[in-house]
Amino acid sequence: MEKENFFDRVYEVVKLIPEGRVTSYGAIAVYLGAARSARMVGWAMNNASKMEDIPAHRVVNRNGLLTGKHHFPGTYVMQQQLEAEGIEVKDDKIVDFQQYFWDPSREL
Repeated sequence: MEKENFFDRVYEVVKLIPEGRVTSYGAIAVYLGAARSARMVGWAMNNASKMEDIPAHRVVNRNGLLTGKHHFPGTYVMQQQLEAEGIEVKDDKIVDFQQYFWDPSREL
């Protein structure tokens, strides 16, 4: 699977995450038929944090941790973007993560 093509497929899924919802790297990988590629989804998201049309802040790890926050331009940018959408974050983790979780395999 070619990396750039995979990244583009990841970005298309991320663009579909509704405002006020989040998903995980693994859930995107499973949806794309590459269940063992959560880390590659993470690499795609590292680049996406600089792209305005990709809501990269809505992708977190499987426990709701903001593991990609250091790829945003500023210490609390990812948290601020989530909070602006009504998602509470405490200690770099989404409060009531399952309430906000959006599973592309079920939703798309």
